[in-house]
Amino acid sequence: MNDKDQAEQERKEAMKRLRRERKSSITRTAAMVKTRKKELQALRKQMGAESATAPEIAEATGMDVAQVIWYLATLKQYGDVVEEEKKGCYFTYRMVPRETENTAA
Repeated sequence: MNDKDQAEQERKEAMKRLRRERKSSITRTAAMVKTRKKELQALRKQMGAESATAPEIAEATGMDVAQVIWYLATLKQYGDVVEEEKKGCYFTYRMVPRETENTAA
């Protein structure tokens, strides 16, 4: 076995060891990502084309208001929602329609 093959074998063994050592962390992170994805999907579905406040969305989706606000702030940062008029103590938010590749051409 030459030096290059030896180094590649050592790298593979190191990666296997790391995966074993971090298995619980990887599993926990994957579960968290799956949960976040479901929550974000529920939020998007609930909003549709309608404007809504964070408490309205939270009530409809069963999520905590603080969590909904966190998602809305993130979506706003990426241009996926826009903040509209204030309704009581909360602003209303509306989803921005996504352009598909077919409509962009």
